Amino acid sequence: MQTAPEVAVLRLGHRPGRDDRMTTHVGLTARALGADRVTVPANAGHSRDTVEDITDRFGGPFEVSLTDSPKQHIRAFEGQVVHLTMYGERIQDVEDDIRTAHRTGDPLLVVVGSEKVSFDVYEEADWNVGVTNQPHSEVAGLAVFLDRLFEGEELEREWDDADRRVVPMATGKRVIPAEDP
Repeated sequence: MQTAPEVAVLRLGHRPGRDDRMTTHVGLTARALGADRVTVPANAGHSRDTVEDITDRFGGPFEVSLTDSPKQHIRAFEGQVVHLTMYGERIQDVEDDIRTAHRTGDPLLVVVGSEKVSFDVYEEADWNVGVTNQPHSEVAGLAVFLDRLFEGEELEREWDDADRRVVPMATGKRVIPAEDP
């Protein structure tokens, strides 16, 4: 069985105290919706810890790493780079090209910002993609992008080495040990 090319997510910037939940949610969304790993700024180590804890409890595989140099991370990435920005080309106009490039073997780095993104990130990207050309959250943009990239197949994923799992219910909440039927 051939392994699909990697999908990695890079969170650009992190303002401690202001971006704590958003950076964590970028990692959780990347994990839940099909990415293989996320890299967050070094000053967001607590976000890394939270995402690793969720992966330990609810399964993987999924990797989390820290970087002191997000822009160098982009330049060094061997594959295609997608920068999610409300100023980019409409996703519905470029998603087929991105999906084709990814399916033909190119790893994909999906870059999401935090504070104002410098112009060199736009220049480094193979695609600057707007999920909508209206102001919105980077978490929402990442979720829509990954769902479009994987065409919903990520929602059927099986998780390895989970300690627990969520039981889908119309009403209420139920989490059980993973080995329970």
